[in-house]
Amino acid sequence: MFFCIPILVGCQTNVKPDSPEQVAHICPRCNNASVIAARQKTWFEFFFIPLVPLSSKHIWLCTICQWRSPHGPGQVEPAIAFNPGYNPGFTDGYNPAYQK
Repeated sequence: MFFCIPILVGCQTNVKPDSPEQVAHICPRCNNASVIAARQKTWFEFFFIPLVPLSSKHIWLCTICQWRSPHGPGQVEPAIAFNPGYNPGFTDGYNPAYQK
């Protein structure tokens, strides 16, 4: 007699930020200030239960376009986003100049 018992196994990848408060970096793909330092872990799963961590590494992750890059010594760090500060002559919002 033959019994068919399905066994579900696989590998799941989890990505979590390194810290809640981080300096934003500029994404080289989408040019948004949304790149954070994160930790990526790959787990072996048996029936959707993570059992054994297979690998763990630090990465740069863009939260908008999902761009990823290794984070560590010898790797290029994305540019830090900055606040442009005070710009004289620049006004926020829409301010039309009507002529009389």
